[in-house]
Amino acid sequence: MKDLKYLTAFSIPIAAFLGLYFKGNFVFLTPVYAFVIIPILELICPVSTENLSSDEVDDKLKRRVFDWLLYLNLPIVYGLVGFGIYQASMTTIANYELVGMILSVGIVLGVNGINVAHELGHRQTTNERFIGKALLLPSQYMHFYIEHNFGHHLHAATPEDPATARYNQSVYSFWFTSIFRQYVKAWKIQQKLLKNSKKGFFSVKNDMFWFILLQISYLLTVLLVFGTMGLLFAISSALVGILLLESVNYIEHYGLLRLKTKSGRYERVKEMHSWNSNHVIGRIVLYELTRHSDHHFKSSKKYQILDCHDESPQMPYGYPTSMVLAMIPPLWFKIMNKRVPRTMVI
Repeated sequence: MKDLKYLTAFSIPIAAFLGLYFKGNFVFLTPVYAFVIIPILELICPVSTENLSSDEVDDKLKRRVFDWLLYLNLPIVYGLVGFGIYQASMTTIANYELVGMILSVGIVLGVNGINVAHELGHRQTTNERFIGKALLLPSQYMHFYIEHNFGHHLHAATPEDPATARYNQSVYSFWFTSIFRQYVKAWKIQQKLLKNSKKGFFSVKNDMFWFILLQISYLLTVLLVFGTMGLLFAISSALVGILLLESVNYIEHYGLLRLKTKSGRYERVKEMHSWNSNHVIGRIVLYELTRHSDHHFKSSKKYQILDCHDESPQMPYGYPTSMVLAMIPPLWFKIMNKRVPRTMVI
């Protein structure tokens, strides 16, 4: 039963469904749950730094339930997106209900869509990577697969990485720089991959081309079936999901920098180059994303066996709470700047 704790991650889609179904003030149930109730629970519940033994790791790697808990997000995410588009375009709703519905579905796209896609994108099997890419489609962020796997994990905690927030950079500034630079960098990586395999731009191996084609096809289908309102809902909820992801990116490496060696190359990625949080609620809801240092230490490591490292910089609060704090830059800087290792501040 302990392995089923990650079912808690489905509490966000459940809250979104209730909001979409009952409408009225219920449409704000998901944002209130994600950014008010969960942060309060994180303050109440204890922090756990416990790591698994080698025997426990072997046992958990054999249990397919952890994989299926990820796969289930595919029908859940697409079902909720479809339900949200239908409710927004085919039923009579007030403007405030539309706003709440967009926020709710957008949060699901960020947590159960992009976040799970991130985990599956690191897997070695084609089927799992396919599911990961499919989960990125409704958020219009399929290029994340290329930039994250071939860019971010190589350049994390350096100025070359679009997804690493600079010291004293606000989350609002980071949204613009990260979104724009990641897209441009994804194209550069794609061109390099094609060149290395001696393929041209119009090759079937050009994933960026296929990503654009699939995303446009998705939006056109929504427009043809559900009209302008359906398209507005699809684009707006995708934007919320994107901003949610970028807010997570912001707090994951804020102010942390890898130093250069005498050869002029950056030191290898260490446990100290990502912010960690061992707050239990955030860990479970986000499929252990908050143990981010170990993820960067070995990206192929599955979420259920990620470790806590004592040398990793620890966040004073969980990721959901930290995202709320990041929305208030002066407060964020006051809390976090003093925690950034002095050797990393430039």
